[in-house]
Amino acid sequence: QVQLVESGGGLAQAGGSLRLSCVISGLSFDTHALGWFRQAPGNERRFVAGISRTGTSTYYTDSVKGRATISRDSATNTVILQMNDLKIEDTAVYYCAAARSSYDTNVYASSARYNYWGQGTQVTVSS
Repeated sequence: QVQLVESGGGLAQAGGSLRLSCVISGLSFDTHALGWFRQAPGNERRFVAGISRTGTSTYYTDSVKGRATISRDSATNTVILQMNDLKIEDTAVYYCAAARSSYDTNVYASSARYNYWGQGTQVTVSS
């Protein structure tokens, strides 16, 4: 059974930082590209950051470039999203996702490309 379990969400001050983690089990970690998406109330789920199956390529949505870092650890089957200089508009439920990938450097920004999803973790940024 494939499981993606997010943690690290919560309440943060604008300008602060959060570190989101997602532990993945039940699949071959090294054959999946990984991503983080977020969904704010009333909005569709949107791409935040992605990382290739080898970790050599990353990609970020424009609104988080320079503030976010995605990384992966094959020793613990974990994908991490470090968010700094948080803004109120970062408030959302954050989801991690895994996409089967045959390519070492491909990163996927489309939610349709992902095969597995976590349940999400709430991030609330206050002023």
